[in-house]
Amino acid sequence: MIIIPAAIIIYMLFAQQYYMQASLVLVILACAPFFAGFELKKNKAEEIVLIAVLAAAAAVSRIPFAGLPNVQPVSFLIMVTAYVFGAQTGFMTGAVAAIVSNIFFGQGPWTIWQMLAWGAVGLIAGALRGTPFMRNFILRILTGFILGFLFGVIMDVWMILRMGGALNLSVFLFYFQLSFAFNLSHALSNIFFIIIFFRRLTKILERIKNKYGLLE
Repeated sequence: MIIIPAAIIIYMLFAQQYYMQASLVLVILACAPFFAGFELKKNKAEEIVLIAVLAAAAAVSRIPFAGLPNVQPVSFLIMVTAYVFGAQTGFMTGAVAAIVSNIFFGQGPWTIWQMLAWGAVGLIAGALRGTPFMRNFILRILTGFILGFLFGVIMDVWMILRMGGALNLSVFLFYFQLSFAFNLSHALSNIFFIIIFFRRLTKILERIKNKYGLLE
């Protein structure tokens, strides 16, 4: 309960002069409740291992596509995980995947933002798993497309804050325009992976979930 007022106080005190520092604290505060909730929950050892394996699989999936700008199945894999196991597992898988994947691609101040961005993809996909947005084929494709752009927008915000300078609508629109092609590539790759692999991967994960009673 203290996260929201703490975030407001930090923003009011520091955001006007220290954009990057304040945003970093806010991102950490946004991620903290999910990690704390997972730690406080009585998870089976198998459930912890499953999340680690899913996060590692999502992370490693970036490697074969490293030569294609922003074409990657990470967001898709996080979406499927969240669809089968729920929002909290989706967030945890996305956040951990960001850390693991950057073992190969390089850690940096962007890692915490990728944790938030991919965690948000998992959180939203998990929250929508019982709705037509994830159950209907066309709406699922649309959701994947939008979540691809969401990831990009969050990373764009990090880049804008990192560059410093004045923050206004024209600055944000300028950066969003520059990154549009990369974000579109990510969003379209989500559509491709959803069309080809969503049903197959969902059946595999649901079989694991039902057989071992994991993350119910």
